[in-house]
Amino acid sequence: MTKEPFDEPRIAINRVYTRQGDKGETALAGGQRVPKDGPRIAAYGTVDELNAFLGAARATVGELALSEPRLAPLAAILLRVEHELFNLGSILATLPADVHPKQARVTEAEVVQLETEMDGMNRDLPPLRSFVLPGGSRLNAELHVCRTVCRRAERACVALARLEEIPAEAVRYLNRLGDAAFVWSRWASHVTGVPETLWEPNRSASGRSDG
Repeated sequence: MTKEPFDEPRIAINRVYTRQGDKGETALAGGQRVPKDGPRIAAYGTVDELNAFLGAARATVGELALSEPRLAPLAAILLRVEHELFNLGSILATLPADVHPKQARVTEAEVVQLETEMDGMNRDLPPLRSFVLPGGSRLNAELHVCRTVCRRAERACVALARLEEIPAEAVRYLNRLGDAAFVWSRWASHVTGVPETLWEPNRSASGRSDG
């Protein structure tokens, strides 16, 4: 069965500033004016923030892939996920009554794709014996930032869902994406030969025995 594509964007950005948000309000996709600190804005705003951090990680992957081409699949995954997050932002910025049947969104297909890719990468990784600390490399740290911002976006969507209707796939997708960012961080370190930094409770100031 042929999948129906989403509608292409129908926008024209001629000027970035409009002065319409100077009083602390912004417009949803349907034109409704809402406070900028409202729960729906917090949800898709955090998704947008996550997308920016993913873009930074993708740039780092691109630099590293020049000398380590095995990272190229990760760059492709990150680019796809950036598109998916924009689709998610589109649906979160739209009240349910205004959603068009062909409006961009995340679906179960995106959730399954993340799971499939995680399973494939995990097969290459040694089992963990402790929690991982961010920062084995710049890319590792950037992907952990993506993971934590993704968890915040997930929490924002859960909070929004208590007040207003949102697609169930939104929370499922962000939940899997947070897991995926963790797997990506481990896989990238494995491919580039960077040792993981494992949590050692007694490396703390109070746990040290040499002082």
